[in-house]
This record gives sequence, structure tokens and C-alpha cells, in this order.
Amino acid sequence: MDTLNRYRDIIEQILSQHAGSPANGVQYETAFDRARDHYLVVTVGWGKQERIYGVLAHIDLIGNKAWVQHDRTDEGLADELRDAGIPSDHIVLGFRIPEVRQHTGYAVA
Repeated sequence: MDTLNRYRDIIEQILSQHAGSPANGVQYETAFDRARDHYLVVTVGWGKQERIYGVLAHIDLIGNKAWVQHDRTDEGLADELRDAGIPSDHIVLGFRIPEVRQHTGYAVA
């Protein structure tokens, strides 16, 4: 299996685990676009009297690197990706400004 397909499989597995079961009227749904390499988990549901909708997690594959664009998970997607086999130098914390990325232990870009 080539590297990109392995990364796709890892990302989909991790994000699927975050989708899990609905809780308190809120669902976590995955949206995977392998053709354009966009991978998301969105929250959908209702609170007491308000609509709940937002992005829990967003990862893109850009140039053989996993770009964590948004991460509201408790575990931390970058660590999960690394632990699943994606090297730290192939993970970019896209939600951090470029000047800070060099200090994160992950790829700058």
C-alpha cells in the first residue's frame, strides 16, 4: 500500500472513532472526500433550545502530509496520527501560525 492510501486509512479510522455514538441529542458525523483528501467530523443536533452544528475535527492531506486544520478533540489528533504510524515530520498543525509550528515537534509545512 502506498503512503497516501495508508495515511487515508489511518485518518479515516481515527476520525471514525471520534464520531462514535450520539450523546445528549448530538450526533458526530464523518465526511470523507478521498478524491480531494478532505476529512471531517461535524457535530449536528439540538441543545435545550438551540441548534448545535460545527466542526469537531478537520484534516487535509496536502503534499504527502497530514494537515490538522481544526482539532476540538480531547485526545489531540496530531498525537493520535503519530501513534497510528504517521511520522511527526508528516503532520502539520495547520491551526497554528507558521512562526509557532517550528516549536511544536511537528512539521512546519
